[in-house]
Amino acid sequence: MVEGEPDIPPSTKLFEFKDEDEAIFLNVIEMVKDKLSRNLKLNTHESLVVFCAYIVSEIRSRKSESQIINDSSKILTSENVLFGVPETLRQITFNTTVDNLPKKIIQFTKPIPIMNYIMTDSKTIGITCEKQR
Repeated sequence: MVEGEPDIPPSTKLFEFKDEDEAIFLNVIEMVKDKLSRNLKLNTHESLVVFCAYIVSEIRSRKSESQIINDSSKILTSENVLFGVPETLRQITFNTTVDNLPKKIIQFTKPIPIMNYIMTDSKTIGITCEKQR
């Protein structure tokens, strides 16, 4: 479940794969990692793939929900994603079953940290962002 701006209804994205599909998922993850290595920005779907891969890896490493959540803000920065992605992914809830491990519900709140800013009109350069105090 993905929740973003308050005026937009939540959406659901399903990442479901069986053993034979895992190779496809791993290839997608490698493509996203390659994109990041070339300093290209990720869209919302690619960002969700990164968080999904992170959760799968951490669950397989037997990390607790609290450890997974605490480390989530280190995964992506606002510099890694397209404009608007952090606002679109204000809250992400993963309802996960990995391998035959117990089901876990993991919720990230503001997983992609951003500076507070206000959009203002500027007569000389168009629209600028100013840091909010």
